[in-house]
Amino acid sequence: MRKVLPSSRHGPALPFAGLHVFPASESKDKQSKAGYLSGIKQEKAQLKLRELEAFDAYMKYGTMKAASEEIGVSQPMISRLLGTLEGKLGFALFEKKRNQLKPTPEAHLYHASVMRLISQVRETAQDAAAIANNQLGNIVVASQPTFVDTFLLDAIRSFHETHPDVGIRVLDVGMRELLRTLDKKYCDVALGITLEAGNYSAQVRKLARCEARCIMHRDHPLAKQDKISQDMLHNEDFIDLMPDSPLRKRVDEVIQTESKDRRTVVEMGTMRGACALVDRGVGVAIVDPFAELLLAGTSVVSKRLVPRIEWDLVFLTPDGVPVSQVSESMFTEIQLQVARLKGMGILEE
Repeated sequence: MRKVLPSSRHGPALPFAGLHVFPASESKDKQSKAGYLSGIKQEKAQLKLRELEAFDAYMKYGTMKAASEEIGVSQPMISRLLGTLEGKLGFALFEKKRNQLKPTPEAHLYHASVMRLISQVRETAQDAAAIANNQLGNIVVASQPTFVDTFLLDAIRSFHETHPDVGIRVLDVGMRELLRTLDKKYCDVALGITLEAGNYSAQVRKLARCEARCIMHRDHPLAKQDKISQDMLHNEDFIDLMPDSPLRKRVDEVIQTESKDRRTVVEMGTMRGACALVDRGVGVAIVDPFAELLLAGTSVVSKRLVPRIEWDLVFLTPDGVPVSQVSESMFTEIQLQVARLKGMGILEE
């Protein structure tokens, strides 16, 4: 049975030269012996890319001179490469007519396979160069919704501009699901916070310090204050995040939701929704500092809290998984956006 290289998506692969084909009726002993003998010759008989390039060039241009110029070797070398290839294949590639080599029908048939293979080799070389320059691959980014709504979009835009051939998939998830995604290694990188992380199954890099803000409509009496204390929030209508939100849990601890003087009138699943309700005068809300990026064009003002509610913004990668160059490039873009937000006073060191 003839042995072949693994087939490709473009068609059949090249045969190993020096391996004989036996009819099915021949004995297994004869096949075994032939296989042993051909195995000894296999290293010598394997096809070389240079031989295939010489054959491809001659088939395309029809003369030794043109073929030699195409692949950058001498004409005698083209002749030797073609002769060696023909000897390995076991069938005639050319007939000599009037001091010129004329391709056989088998040569034309074989050339179609060679062209596919050479094209694949060149694509592979291009892919290797692209990977080395962080220009090929895919990246899965898991992130909390607030980041997806704000600065992560700018980081992704910049990343795409410098890595146009890298596919990007964004998983918009809450902190609990984000940690599960990291643990199961469903993502390459993630953006999270340290309010309720527990034990990360991840490698952690701190990006910045975050401080919660209290937001209200600009016509609200509290809008005149420089900072908002817990006492000022008595009897206020609150727009809260959902009970399983890490920030909501911290707010509950600090402001004591069990007391009768704080009313949660609406619970929202996203920071964007909470900001929109505050803009409509429904109540006040305690949000993360990224919410300030959502307030442009609204009637909402942002104030600092006393005492402060703080946590870290962190960049995460799955534990035990080497970080790819593509992931490192995404980290760099996120760092640049974080630096911009520090300059705006939204984040701290």
